[in-house]
Amino acid sequence: MKPDTVTSFFHRHPLRLPVVAAPMFLVSGPELVLEACKAGIVGAFPTPNARPIETLEAWLLTITEGLRAHRDENPDAIVGPWAANVVTHSSNARLSQDLALIEKYQPPIVITALGSPKPALEVVHGYGGIVLADVVNLRLAKKAADAGVDGLACVSAGAGGHTGWMSPFAFVRALREFFDGLVVIGGGIADGYSVAGATMAGADLVYMGTRFIPTQESMASPTYKQMLIDATAEDLVISSGITGTPASWLKPSLRAAGLDPDDLPPTPPRNYDSNRSFKQRKWVDTWTAGQGVGAIKRISPVAEVVYELEREYASATRQWRRFGQPQMETA
Repeated sequence: MKPDTVTSFFHRHPLRLPVVAAPMFLVSGPELVLEACKAGIVGAFPTPNARPIETLEAWLLTITEGLRAHRDENPDAIVGPWAANVVTHSSNARLSQDLALIEKYQPPIVITALGSPKPALEVVHGYGGIVLADVVNLRLAKKAADAGVDGLACVSAGAGGHTGWMSPFAFVRALREFFDGLVVIGGGIADGYSVAGATMAGADLVYMGTRFIPTQESMASPTYKQMLIDATAEDLVISSGITGTPASWLKPSLRAAGLDPDDLPPTPPRNYDSNRSFKQRKWVDTWTAGQGVGAIKRISPVAEVVYELEREYASATRQWRRFGQPQMETA
């Protein structure tokens, strides 16, 4: 994606805020995606949330028809694009079926994760969509850029779920040394001030996950949502002992599942096959969060969260203008 194509993206998809409601395992579903898009940001969900494959098709139909109806009823509204997050790891035996449905329903954005983006590129580019690759370090970012992705979704230190180790600010500046496509940055970003800071540092969009877990439209359980309200960053631990990939876990949820946060099991083999039943997964009842968890005070509708982010973002931009004004000379 060239710089003029970045401009083209925002021309085709005007947004109320440069925010992606990040795709979250067992949290993001059609209702969250629809409400995020209606609120003027990007709504996203991981295809592994929809099992079996027939459920995935039902979700894709719900999203496409829901957004079409909303646009018809609100022709002047800013409606964000939606994104499907596809696991391209070699263990995902359902990948070809996922991609066939992606080709059929044509999400404007496809985000690849936990593997090479190459399997998705031809399909998505074939209908005019864009591919973002989920990356956690510069090595993977360079490989994805060389593969021809349109953008990079950079999971940085402080992110919930599968997480990275680089500061989001250092990450985005390092990427801009070799990549001129769309850059999405995430990691501990939970308010509009942080969104503004990330865009000032060079990001085009911001990944925000944890803030959207305790929304009325998310699929998270009431217990999970309350745990987030009660938690601080001190309640997190990073471990690869649950899924095989480093992730940021809520200690109380690990304890509730009979695990010791200070003595987690060794790293298991990675298996991301979306054909497997959730009942076969030991970590379904262990929950993740990012370092921005302390910003969560209550359960709110998505629209209210976006409104608050917009207010904070506007406040941050007013501060930039104040510092950017010429200083008055004093006598």
